[in-house]
Amino acid sequence: MSKTLIVDISHHQPTSRINWAQAAKEVAFMVIRVQYGSYLIDREYRSHVANCKKHGIPFGHYAYALFKNVEDAKKEAKDFLKRMDPEAKFLVVDVEERTTATVKEMALAAQAFIDVLKDAGVEKVGLYTGHHFYKPYGMENVKADFLWIPRYGANDGTPNQKPDYPCCLWQYTDKGRVSWYSGNVDLNQINGDKTLEWFTGEGKQIVKDVTPKKVKGAQSIASVKVHVVKPGDTLSKIAVKYKTTVEALVKLNNIHNKDLIFTGQKIKYQGTANVSTKKASSTKKFHKVQKGDTVSELALKHGSSIQDIKAWNKLDSKYTIITGSTIRVK
Repeated sequence: MSKTLIVDISHHQPTSRINWAQAAKEVAFMVIRVQYGSYLIDREYRSHVANCKKHGIPFGHYAYALFKNVEDAKKEAKDFLKRMDPEAKFLVVDVEERTTATVKEMALAAQAFIDVLKDAGVEKVGLYTGHHFYKPYGMENVKADFLWIPRYGANDGTPNQKPDYPCCLWQYTDKGRVSWYSGNVDLNQINGDKTLEWFTGEGKQIVKDVTPKKVKGAQSIASVKVHVVKPGDTLSKIAVKYKTTVEALVKLNNIHNKDLIFTGQKIKYQGTANVSTKKASSTKKFHKVQKGDTVSELALKHGSSIQDIKAWNKLDSKYTIITGSTIRVK
């Protein structure tokens, strides 16, 4: 059976009720909700992600927007970045209800959300917005890598009324029926020039490859490295440290707002660190695991990698850390 289903799920479809082995035979990719605003983390998303990985189902993430203004949108985006799984193929902001004081600010806030993700190096960022919402709230002015629009028509589980606006994904029903789940699911289909392979991708990471490409006949150049932003960092400080310029960092990282960087963000640079050549003293750090902690979140917070934390603590899976235990994070 060919894999044709494109499904978005949340905690309204409990993992325990999904036949994941059967889903793997039918699903091309899933879009898994991570959060509802900043303060409600989807209670099933980690389980959904774990099962997608186990059964080889490609997945992306979406965040339901509840921002009140531009600054609130930036915070929601940063929380989304902290919570998302690094093996997601793309990220989406779901904007379908007015939450700001003015109509105009909805589009500005949505763009701010997307810009934070792009500035962090996310390669594929999408906008999901209601068909009725698209023009009245200025969503046609929001720049994203792809547009995802719902339009249900008869809403009988089949695609029967396409959106009036050009979009890459069309959510055609919220009453879809599948063999691997007993309830209704949202079903989608490709609707534009983006192929299925564009969404599923070949790599495992959603961030851009930072490895410099070799040019035939060209002389060797400084390799591209990554700086993880720490509290108090600015682009100008980073530029001085690595003997480069703010303009070079902006261009290399596709940064839209040079005054907006945040803790944990990865900044690519070409240059030489302005640091002492003396052997550094030990910088090991340890963390007492709190309820809800994940290795991916701890790696982002402490500027480490998931692989290093797993190796230091001999973890078989990034999901199996025990509340109350102490693990090395740096």
